[in-house]
Amino acid sequence: MARTRIFAVLFILLGILAGYFDAAGRFSFSPEWIKREFSLGPDLQGGISLEYGADTSQIPAAERPEAMEGLRDIIENRVNLFGVTEPIVQVKKREDEDRLIVELAGVFDIENAIQIIGETPYLEFRTLDPKLTEEDLTRLQESQDFQGIINAFLPTTLTGRFLSRAVLNFDQTTFESIVQLEFDEEGRRLFAEITRNNIEKPVAIFLDGAPISIPIVREEISQGQAVISGQFGREEAQVLVRNLNSGALPVPISLLKEETRGAYLGTDTLNKMIRAGLYGLIGVAIFLIIFYRLPGLVAVFALLIYTALAMTLFKLIPIYLTAAGIAGFILSIGMAVDANILIFERTREELKAGKSIKAAVEEGFSRAWLSIRDSNFSSLITAFILFWLGSSSVSGFALTLGLGIILSMLSAIIITRTFLRAVEFKESKLMRTLYGAG
Repeated sequence: MARTRIFAVLFILLGILAGYFDAAGRFSFSPEWIKREFSLGPDLQGGISLEYGADTSQIPAAERPEAMEGLRDIIENRVNLFGVTEPIVQVKKREDEDRLIVELAGVFDIENAIQIIGETPYLEFRTLDPKLTEEDLTRLQESQDFQGIINAFLPTTLTGRFLSRAVLNFDQTTFESIVQLEFDEEGRRLFAEITRNNIEKPVAIFLDGAPISIPIVREEISQGQAVISGQFGREEAQVLVRNLNSGALPVPISLLKEETRGAYLGTDTLNKMIRAGLYGLIGVAIFLIIFYRLPGLVAVFALLIYTALAMTLFKLIPIYLTAAGIAGFILSIGMAVDANILIFERTREELKAGKSIKAAVEEGFSRAWLSIRDSNFSSLITAFILFWLGSSSVSGFALTLGLGIILSMLSAIIITRTFLRAVEFKESKLMRTLYGAG
């Protein structure tokens, strides 16, 4: 019993600390290092909007939608590591042009945002113009005619969209850094075709429109492995590998428009949502206390601790909270209440069957656990699918809902149970009434 009460006190202290961390910014006496604000999505705090034009002229019309979706996914991954920064990345068609719209929440440094997105390279392989010879290319290189070298090569269908991965390695003879490229099945087929048709001819590897390597093909390469070599050091090669693995763009993009946007839902909407959540929590607390009495009161304390811990988690990760994400969190509170109701109803049934309060509480938790586990696991599976396959706003909803469900299970099974075990009352008619048996 003493150990249980120690844990109960620790949970209370943890809840108080979490609550203080959540509200630290409102207290003037709080140290600066703890004054961390919640991260809000573009719908609640504004940010910047970038519009890019995508050059899909080299891609067959039937494959363009898939290429644009791949471009959207890559850009979203670049600015949304682990899916918590809530960017809005959309593919749009303006007349006959493919456009990519990127909205970043809380980011107002346009140049920095452009740099983040622009770091993703566009990789492509080009072959020598049939009108030119190797001697012509050599003269261009000797005269350092950079633009002439670029114009000497013609694009092929093999681009970064077929890249599986890039690996840093070292030349066994010169010990220089090299970058090895591995392609997917379609990329291997295209690379084999290019090398087969250009034996003893140069094939250039272009990155962001500039040639970084112009090797001579000695034989057909059917295994889908290429090597980028050049006069770059280890650190430069590491940056290239990291950028390629983070997602070589399937199509080249160019920035067309940039603007700073305010929140289109704004502070007023956020305040309304907070008030709605607060009123809902108060309503749930009143319901629990009226219908379940003492266990309901204990559950209210557990829910307050759960809420404080969840908000602390959202701050620390951080999770960019959009309107959809806040809705997911509020819904998870309902899941926590549902778990407590299952437990208390089971406990009430055991009490009415004549068991002692202690035995009824233990039996209520053990019997309700299977139902709580199954219902919450099915909800977690749904949240995972929504997070994996949904758009940015849907993923934000699924993320807060999933984390909330996990914490709600801990709240119902561990925190509420610890509090009820810590409260030791003698058997009496009054106590059985307070537990809902009378």
